[in-house]
Amino acid sequence: MSYVKPEEVVENMLSAATVKAGLSIKDLLIRGALSGAFLGYATTLAITAITQTGLGIVGALIFPVGFVMIILLGLELATGNFALLPIAFKDNRISFAQLAYNWTWVLFGNLVGSIFYAILYYIVITKMGHIDPETILAVKKIIAIAEGKTLGYAKYGFDGTLAAFTSAILCNWMVTLGAVMAFTSSTTIGKIAAMWLPIMTFFALGFEHAIVNMFVIPAGIMFGADVTVFEWLMLNEIPVILGNIAGGMIFTGFALYFTAKKSVE
Repeated sequence: MSYVKPEEVVENMLSAATVKAGLSIKDLLIRGALSGAFLGYATTLAITAITQTGLGIVGALIFPVGFVMIILLGLELATGNFALLPIAFKDNRISFAQLAYNWTWVLFGNLVGSIFYAILYYIVITKMGHIDPETILAVKKIIAIAEGKTLGYAKYGFDGTLAAFTSAILCNWMVTLGAVMAFTSSTTIGKIAAMWLPIMTFFALGFEHAIVNMFVIPAGIMFGADVTVFEWLMLNEIPVILGNIAGGMIFTGFALYFTAKKSVE
């Protein structure tokens, strides 16, 4: 049967985390950069669909294509690793230094890939700056998203920061669940179907994903959003990374580890 039981899923999570902890900086950077770029592709695809149809749910339905490419190719996405590596550390399979090493280099790789795709997208959409980006519906949507994810929180002060952090928890609860759901099947089609559901859910609900934001907010800034790099980092990226860590580590990684790991001991 293609279905993999939860006890085996947790063991596969631990094995995957151990492998990830042993990757070289070169591998982490390349795999991380590809993941950032692929999420940029998925985000622009979803935004294009939303502006063409006027229906946000259409964008959510197709956004998971980026995660499918990442998972099936065994690439590195920091938000997924936020669930996997802490349980391997708890299980004494990796050290804290290995965990920090992976998260740091993968986040940097994700950032490089996201911004690289944003630059290429800007070149294509504006024809090297010859077209006013604000005349393009998809670009106007990106600008609005970038400002909403930063200035939209700023007007509420600390409460806004707390809202961004909490949104990030809810986001990565689903994103890491998507990564884990891929372990529940031994077939490619099964993996795709399983991971599609939670990824679609987080995007449809508009929760905060640190790597998606590494593309959409810098892209919005390039296109003319009224947002500074400092505002991006302080109002969104930093609290969202922290929320993504909490959501993935606690509600997916440790929750599954503590309920299923004992069955295979």
